[in-house]
Amino acid sequence: MRSLKTQSADKNLLFETMPIPRAVAKLAIPTILSSLVMVLYNLADTYFVGMLGDPLQNAAVTLAAPVLLAFNAVNNLFGVGTSSMMSRALGRKEYDMVRRSSAIGFYCALFCGAVFAALCSIFKSPLLALLGADSVTGPATSAYMLWTVSCGAVPAILNVVLAYLVRSEGASLHASIGTMSGCLLNIVLDPIFIMPWGFNMGAAGAGLATFLSNCVACGYFFVLLYIKRRSTYVCVDPRMLGWNSAIVLGICGVGIPASIQNLLNVTGMTILNNFTSEYGADAVAAMGISQKISMVPLQIALGFSQGIMPLISYNYASGDHPRMKKAITFAMKLMFPALFGVMALFWIFSAGLTRAFMENEAIIAYGARFLRGFSLTMPFLGMDFLVVGVFQALGKGKNALIFALMRKIVLEIPALFVLNWLFPLYGLPYAQPFAEMVLAAAAVFMLCRIFKQCNLQQNGERKSNT
Repeated sequence: MRSLKTQSADKNLLFETMPIPRAVAKLAIPTILSSLVMVLYNLADTYFVGMLGDPLQNAAVTLAAPVLLAFNAVNNLFGVGTSSMMSRALGRKEYDMVRRSSAIGFYCALFCGAVFAALCSIFKSPLLALLGADSVTGPATSAYMLWTVSCGAVPAILNVVLAYLVRSEGASLHASIGTMSGCLLNIVLDPIFIMPWGFNMGAAGAGLATFLSNCVACGYFFVLLYIKRRSTYVCVDPRMLGWNSAIVLGICGVGIPASIQNLLNVTGMTILNNFTSEYGADAVAAMGISQKISMVPLQIALGFSQGIMPLISYNYASGDHPRMKKAITFAMKLMFPALFGVMALFWIFSAGLTRAFMENEAIIAYGARFLRGFSLTMPFLGMDFLVVGVFQALGKGKNALIFALMRKIVLEIPALFVLNWLFPLYGLPYAQPFAEMVLAAAAVFMLCRIFKQCNLQQNGERKSNT
């Protein structure tokens, strides 16, 4: 069994001396693979439910999506917030703070997940109405949410939060294996529970498969932490709990803005789904399919941004700002051109991609036009993901919150109302590209400002040393 001293030396090598391309690859590639598998498992729900040929079942998965997205409010609060706190504490060599931060983040996520599930179960009827479900789509949506929310909120949240905690100390591969194990199992279980030749549960079967898969992923992390208990700083020992204002403020300073950002995303998706539901189940199903297809490259970009966060946090906290800037610029050079290429491919093959999920000419016609609109978002949203990730890594939660408010409150949600009025239904997918183009310009400005502040800080330290 490797000691903490040996483990610390490995972390120092990864964060401090390993060449930037190799360090980024070691941290980001497992996270990207994990994100890709996670997207595939989300697509699996849509794909296998779509094979039933019943738009109502597909609409149920789409209408419930904002609630599942709301899980990320807890994930971001205690996953992003705690992992940023842990990585910065590692950079300062404050190892006891790393352990206490992980314990606080874990148990707060557990508690909030249980409360979330209870509230959604108690207020199920008004929640379904808020999501845009009616007497036709309501029963299938309720059945899907029974497993994914009422039963599944706690394992779904803990799965993601534990991955963040493990990744914060550089163990990106283990974090990704845990997440991917659940996703791959979900892909295997989906057809068994959904299809007529299996349990024939429809959308409810997709929810049950998701619930079981998240339980397995949580089991992997618990076994991993037990095996590595002498060589990891990640700690879920309740004895490490206790009020520590520096830790709580550090977690909340990054986590609360990230959580608010997610809640605003849920609000935007709910408004989008409510507008779309006025045009029938075919339009709702097509909107859900096009959103999930467009999220494939965006989740990879998000995984890349989240994967390199520990490297940025560590070097910022340790004072090695040149290495931090090299990591960020290297990430930009890789991600931005790739997303432009994907945008072009999605625009050209939008109809074929939609057809792969459902052989319904009305849904294909809707989906192709929706997907072209969503595809324009890709390169700009990728840039925004990276810059918000930098804010979170540096502990600049206020900056991330400003971006979130600009994205949804100032730009995207008003654009949904205006574009739906000007171009009913077909204008809706273009609200997000409009918002992200404006934010991308602001992101470049803010990144240049951060680099300038780091240069001034470094120059000031040099003068004081001389």
